[in-house]
Amino acid sequence: MDALVLRSHNSPFVRATVARPVPGPGQVLVRIKASGVNPLDLKIKSGHAAHAKHPLPAILGMDLAGVVEEVGSECTGFKPGDEVYGLTGGVGGLQGSLAELAAVDYELLAPKPVNLDMREAAALPLTFITAWEGLVDRAQVEARLKVLVQGVGGVGNIAIQIARAFGAEVFGVDSVEKSSLIEQLGATAINYRESAVDEYVADHTGGNGFDIVYDTVGGAGLDASFHAVRRFGHVVSCLGWGTHSLGPLSFRAASYSGVFTLLPMLTGQGRAHHGNIMREATRLVEDGKIVPRVDPHRFSLDSVADAYRLMETRGVAGKVVIDVDT
Repeated sequence: MDALVLRSHNSPFVRATVARPVPGPGQVLVRIKASGVNPLDLKIKSGHAAHAKHPLPAILGMDLAGVVEEVGSECTGFKPGDEVYGLTGGVGGLQGSLAELAAVDYELLAPKPVNLDMREAAALPLTFITAWEGLVDRAQVEARLKVLVQGVGGVGNIAIQIARAFGAEVFGVDSVEKSSLIEQLGATAINYRESAVDEYVADHTGGNGFDIVYDTVGGAGLDASFHAVRRFGHVVSCLGWGTHSLGPLSFRAASYSGVFTLLPMLTGQGRAHHGNIMREATRLVEDGKIVPRVDPHRFSLDSVADAYRLMETRGVAGKVVIDVDT
């Protein structure tokens, strides 16, 4: 099969012919139609993602959408011809989705929503799982809670939609340029350049703080989250890098949870839960409660370098997706 191979960090991808994967026990062979690009892919390529544990040479690409071609032994729930999607590789030595085929753990997959095309489906897995693990698994979001999302990029966008699907009142903190998007998603927009934490906590919670704060930006965003949460509330972050004072969190007797979405792929533990989360994504998408945002630029395996450059300019309007097999 054809695949893009990264032989050394910061070097160009090489399009190569590699051995066709053979699905082993517990695996299905997927013909990949589309591959989602995430900021972590850029970090892996540049050699700045040791936590991804992806040795070179390697095939990158974590998100995929495609069609099942073969089913290995010990697999249930899938058959050839099924359209599937999931967060399946590109880290931990697992083959990624910048290839025509991949043999992947069937537990990481779910049926693709019938109302999404392959590009739209490939835009969802990493962001949806990351948002779900924080809001549902850790913070137990529910109706009428006030949820603050710090940063409305890929994960923040989906976090707002999941929180609203659960009936929460949602607020999104970002620049004024994101205000229209935040409001389109049904949340209240907060411009962090114009409103200090104490101001928007006073304006939107009467000074009590938010029940759940999901930080997707880290750094100053996480520090602000510790000041924005209410007493006995919950702060969740998927970017907990840096040094932070826990005093503001402790003084509120609030909780903190970190989300590390790669863990099931790196350890082999908890993979079925990721498949179950993707089934929840399918349900919510088909109910019209989750809508992925896909950048309109089109890329193929031959132009992945252009896709990475576009992401580096931060000039994207949604998730960048590679058309693999059209």
